[in-house]
Amino acid sequence: MSRIAARFAALKKEGRGALVTFLTGFDPDRATSLEILQGLPAAGADVIEIGVPFTDPMADGPSIQKAGLRGLKAGATARGILDLVREFRATEKDTPVVLMGYYNPILVYGVARFCADAAAVGVDGLIIVDVPPEEADEIEPHTSANGLDLIRLIAPTTDEARLPRVLGATTGFIYYVAITGITGTRSADYASLAPAIAALKRHTDLPVAIGFGIRSPEQAAIAAVTADGAVVGTALVDTLAATLDAEGRATAETVPAVLGKVSSLAQAVRTARRAAA
Repeated sequence: MSRIAARFAALKKEGRGALVTFLTGFDPDRATSLEILQGLPAAGADVIEIGVPFTDPMADGPSIQKAGLRGLKAGATARGILDLVREFRATEKDTPVVLMGYYNPILVYGVARFCADAAAVGVDGLIIVDVPPEEADEIEPHTSANGLDLIRLIAPTTDEARLPRVLGATTGFIYYVAITGITGTRSADYASLAPAIAALKRHTDLPVAIGFGIRSPEQAAIAAVTADGAVVGTALVDTLAATLDAEGRATAETVPAVLGKVSSLAQAVRTARRAAA
């Protein structure tokens, strides 16, 4: 069983949803990024997404775009992100790690080599936002051969005709995009989430995590009750950015602020179903 499947199965047995955290690799620098990464499991992150910085992040809003630019300025590369995961795995063996980003850095690295190297350092899954199932023939054989989950985004606009194709190409968990548009620009319509997730669950046994538009502990709790997990990214990126100095460098507040935000989100997610009962 993969780390992702094992983690969601364990959480289901516990009767709670997952907190999935997103931060951009090398933001604002490699050392700070690694320190935050190493602190995430103890702070309450159940699954960790690491953004691979890219110059044209078309699905991301201003906050994550700026985080990507900070990461690139700090020297982030695909190889550098893999090395970050390698160091993380030296002390943390159980928490699933998912790389989220775009196809171009993988293509430049070499698809087969990237998938093999990612698996070797302890990556568990990939979210490649600009590769739909219909165009994934170049990468799917390599993710499968290396035991990497290929996690798909499903949007409110994904219709019944296309849904089986997307679900059939998905492993690990489903990332349900709660809003139409880019990350971090508005909050989800929580009244519409329950019927949307219920409809999706009729087609799949995979866990569903809700992302895009979740910023507060209260919103994360709703998502964790409605589905199998909540994905929080922009709120963590904004928390990090608010601690930086005028030159965009980390300060003494950066790491504790981010991990403190994760702890508050985790507390809400872990008690959400009990509170809703």
